[in-house]
Amino acid sequence: MAKKQLDRYRNIGISAHIDSGKTTLTERILFYTGRIHKIEEVRGGGDGATMDHMELEKERGITITSAATTVGWKDIVVNIIDTPGHVDFTVEVERSLRVLDGAVMVLCGVAGVQSQSITVDRQMKRYNVPCVAFINKLDRSGADPYRVTNALREKLGHNAVMMQIPIGVEHELNGIIDLVTMKAFYFDGPKGEDIREEEIPADWKERADKYRGEMLDAVSMFSDDMMNLMLEEKPVPMDLVKDTVRKACILRKLTPVFCGSAYKNKGVQLLLDGVEDYLPSPLDRNYYGMDNEKKEQIEVFSDVTKPLIAMAFKIVDETFGQLTYTRIYQGTLKKGDTCYNPRMGKAQRIGRIVRLHANDKEEIAEASAGDIIAMVGVDCASGDSYCNEHINVSMESIFVPEPVIELAIKPSKQDDLVKISKALNRFMREDPTFRVRVDEESNETIIKGMGELHLEIYVERIKREYKADVIVGQPKVNYREAPGRASTFDYKHKKQTGGSGQYAHIVGTLTPLPEDSADTFIFNNKTVGGSVPKEFIPGVEKGLKEAIDKGPLAGCQVIGCQIDLIDGGFHPVDSSEMAFKIAARQAFKEAFLASKPVLLEPIMKVEVETPVEFQGPVQGDLSSRRGLLLGSDMRDSYAVILSEVPLSEMFGYSTDLRSKTQGKAGFSMEFARYRPVPTSIQEQVSAKFREDQAKGNKE
Repeated sequence: MAKKQLDRYRNIGISAHIDSGKTTLTERILFYTGRIHKIEEVRGGGDGATMDHMELEKERGITITSAATTVGWKDIVVNIIDTPGHVDFTVEVERSLRVLDGAVMVLCGVAGVQSQSITVDRQMKRYNVPCVAFINKLDRSGADPYRVTNALREKLGHNAVMMQIPIGVEHELNGIIDLVTMKAFYFDGPKGEDIREEEIPADWKERADKYRGEMLDAVSMFSDDMMNLMLEEKPVPMDLVKDTVRKACILRKLTPVFCGSAYKNKGVQLLLDGVEDYLPSPLDRNYYGMDNEKKEQIEVFSDVTKPLIAMAFKIVDETFGQLTYTRIYQGTLKKGDTCYNPRMGKAQRIGRIVRLHANDKEEIAEASAGDIIAMVGVDCASGDSYCNEHINVSMESIFVPEPVIELAIKPSKQDDLVKISKALNRFMREDPTFRVRVDEESNETIIKGMGELHLEIYVERIKREYKADVIVGQPKVNYREAPGRASTFDYKHKKQTGGSGQYAHIVGTLTPLPEDSADTFIFNNKTVGGSVPKEFIPGVEKGLKEAIDKGPLAGCQVIGCQIDLIDGGFHPVDSSEMAFKIAARQAFKEAFLASKPVLLEPIMKVEVETPVEFQGPVQGDLSSRRGLLLGSDMRDSYAVILSEVPLSEMFGYSTDLRSKTQGKAGFSMEFARYRPVPTSIQEQVSAKFREDQAKGNKE
């Protein structure tokens, strides 16, 4: 592939709040680009949407895993990743945005900017991904693209500029007016495949002129040439408008807004034109990697002639081996090549390469910079980099949020134990937010995840894909412990048995970290004059790290503390790294309990959408769950209630909400922060921990 062709590539993600129509939109894109010849709906009869290829996805009408495909539109190649909307599967969105050049943010024409739209926007900002917005569902009652565009500006801070306006909304949605070409487009044929271009209807001309004026005003801020032409009241060439919008969009200074209805087959082709015109190609984005030998950041170029640099961003275990979704940033990867994995510190042979289309695979001989493909049968982890054997470069890894909820599971019959452990190992490799541990005291297998739905889906997959029956315990909240104030420690560890003994003496301070600190634990060695020899410092740090894994208050992880080692003492014969490790563990326990520690619980940001008549009971219910009401918003006959509620009070909420609202309300929630629990709950949790410990000691 010559360099000039790389500018015809678009790597895009489609992401949005739950039920904004991402998968339906992707289905239409596949149809109009000739990838599929029959449109399937997400819900309803047929085989379910192409990109929702898992049985569970088809049944529930939701996207669980991101699916990739490659399509051709006019003369561009588009690699698309359709991502889930549920916050429980947020890592799928996170890792997709990490490797994409641009994104389409889909917004519901009725609901507008919702809680998950805010999360998706935050993820796009994190990886600096330029986006275009698509206001979908304009055929629905209460749709208003102008209100949604304003919400994009006010709630998300986007410089949102409408590139189109719809001809009518709700059941009167007939077509789209393009404000750049000033033409009206209609979508004829049973599936909207025949595009008819006409002059703007006379009764829409005035409105079109008004919005074109607003669009040109906003865009001209990024081009002196355009500004001058407008001041001289001369016509602005179409190419100049498109070039300026493209440059501003790539810099994330402007968000072009498109509109239509994917379900009613209106506006999708024009969105694809927008992807071509305004979203970046691999050549337009700057990517950086870390040179592991020089320990410095280097720029990575979308150039097929340079040494290979690629990143494995998602792993799926299949019957014939591991499938590793990979983005190639630089160079070329050929079938049979040997590549170096810096994390593992070894070279690996790449046997097969495939191009993906949802669940189907197409064998290819090579792939180069800008491609998103999958390697087959390569043993690696999500986030690993691959490079040429002569260089040692890693791409920036993916941000992985901490799990907030856990469940105990056990096989209903012992024979299924092997199947379950196989399944859990696979899920852990595939999903970095899914964790498994064995509780030492109760010997139970504990699975941790991002929410009830997240863990429910994995339990269901164990039953279906591995034919293993599991018994599921009550969901448990991942509490955290934190110091309440500064304290000091001065601890001596002495043990004398026959032969050499153990001796370690450490003195220091424990201080709480500020609430907004990015670190959860900081260790500083401030000893002078060799009071604690250098070779024993790692032992102190190891001991502290072990101690914060299981805090003395309730056996939960300790966060938000800084430990400064100030002084100490050692014995020339009896001191060892192990002695200092034990001393650090005990010193931490004493200092932490003296710091008036607090127990923290995960607080969820909850957004409930309910018919107005149920607003009172819903708000009352949230308050009774120790919820803090942040405000409510009206959307037609619906009230949107925002609140922060402790996760421990949200178990089984979906059932309660349905029964209170005759099944008419919906909600979404995501992790917000950790907050101290009320004293009574802290005492309960601590007492239970001490009771379990005592029981364990007796046994």
